[in-house]
Amino acid sequence: IENEFEKVLENKFFCPSKFAQEIENIVQVNKEMNYIDAIIYFCEKNNIDLESVPKLISKPLKERLKWDAIRLNFMKKTSRAKLPL
Repeated sequence: IENEFEKVLENKFFCPSKFAQEIENIVQVNKEMNYIDAIIYFCEKNNIDLESVPKLISKPLKERLKWDAIRLNFMKKTSRAKLPL
């Protein structure tokens, strides 16, 4: 079942860069949303399990998420801070 789900995601998003583009579009259109909110919104809107998201997160998107997490005090501001993705 998981392989089928991954194939559906690949067909829908093609690759992590396509997923990142979708998230960027949401953030640009909804100025009050940060990247964390945008991913949750996108997943809810498209019935995507949040646990499958790490496979779709590109390095640039991961950096934006890290910045949001630090800014929102979800993560300490250190050079060693890593998101568990």
